[in-house]
Amino acid sequence: MEFAVIVQRQRAFFQTGATRPIEFRRAQLEKLSAALACHEATLLAALHTDLRKSPGQAYTSEIGFLQAEIRCAVKNLRRWTAPARCKTPWFVAPARGWTQPEPFGVAIILGPWNYPVQLLLTPLVSAVAAGNCVMLKPSELVPRTAEAIAALVRETFAEEYISVATGDANVAEALLAERFDKIFFTGSTRVGRVVLAAAAKHLTPVTLELGGKCPAIVCADAAIKQAAKRIAWGKFMNAGQTCVAPDFVLVQRGVREAFVIALKKSLREFYGEDASASADYGRIVNAQHFARLVNYLRDGKIIHGGEQDAKDLFLAPTVLSEVLPESPVMQEEIFGPILPVLEFDNLDDALARLRDRPTPLAFYLFTSNRATEARVLAETRSGGACVNDVVSHMIGTSLPFGGLGESGMGAYHGRAGFDAFSHQRAVLRRATWLDTPFRYPPERLSLRSLKRAMRFLLGD
Repeated sequence: MEFAVIVQRQRAFFQTGATRPIEFRRAQLEKLSAALACHEATLLAALHTDLRKSPGQAYTSEIGFLQAEIRCAVKNLRRWTAPARCKTPWFVAPARGWTQPEPFGVAIILGPWNYPVQLLLTPLVSAVAAGNCVMLKPSELVPRTAEAIAALVRETFAEEYISVATGDANVAEALLAERFDKIFFTGSTRVGRVVLAAAAKHLTPVTLELGGKCPAIVCADAAIKQAAKRIAWGKFMNAGQTCVAPDFVLVQRGVREAFVIALKKSLREFYGEDASASADYGRIVNAQHFARLVNYLRDGKIIHGGEQDAKDLFLAPTVLSEVLPESPVMQEEIFGPILPVLEFDNLDDALARLRDRPTPLAFYLFTSNRATEARVLAETRSGGACVNDVVSHMIGTSLPFGGLGESGMGAYHGRAGFDAFSHQRAVLRRATWLDTPFRYPPERLSLRSLKRAMRFLLGD
């Protein structure tokens, strides 16, 4: 593909103003919704081929999630695009000030492979709602899904409005050499640094949705069985290949045995005695990631799972104990169905273990004590957090979803997504019938009088 030509055509189309009217944006969102429904069977089949996702899991975590985002944008578009009035200082009176959200222009969205429909097209919903033209780059690690997305986009939208580029990392590199007006990337922290460096060449604003080792703390006063069940659900969905999955668990020593027993019971209830026979359990994306995950099994004692089949890319839900803090499984993001369970004696001990770690995308705390909750939230940092649950903070459109530090920058979902693809332009309109002379040279007030005047004229 001639990326420079396509981007130039998109910029020319954007400059016509065609993407700005609310009616146009709403119509494009409704077209996307209809296309998702039309291509649903193809998308579900592709997700099963690439990741062994069951139809139910694929719909709820990918297509259903996306349709909810579209409905939210359509419903709220007029309110989101409305100018917001701002107070102006007496110094410029009589005047009126406001901010108005304006599209950046031509945006590029680079998606990951683990939730390849949701995490590529949810930002597209935000970009379209904000009035941008968009270039999409799906992950090459899920080829069937990438092909299905490309077919959907090409059948639904004109290339000068929304385009899609498929291919490997060389394609992504070539795309990032072009000048875009906004870059939205979801993926690893390592690649996020590459994207940020490319954006710096053109001073392009960036949203980065990265990852990190999301910790979970289970205190002795938590509802242990419920904590184990919820952690098992969040960790092992999509075979652990979820950016906000609990990466390791710190369990207070007195309830560690009860937690492990409840965790094993939940896994048997979810996936049976043989998870490879469960329609609800996925597969590892490719042989490279499979080999990486198998190597982590050496870093601790397997107390549940560990079964594997390289030909089928199957790795059973696995729980590790006796893991050293300096081991690779505790230093690198696992991104797979392996859960280290560690013990702590008191909250000071648990928080000390987390203090020097990079900021994770999500943090999970299980406790029934509000004082503990308040302290932990005050003394930890993360992109998002859940108390007595996992993953659920990113479901829906009301809470912004994003990272912090090494787990990313910026946020999206609902209004936050619209804002991520909009520039808040500040506008001031001043009347001409009054023009006080004191602001013009020469100075008419002493410095002392000027200070008093400034406090009045520029104050709240």
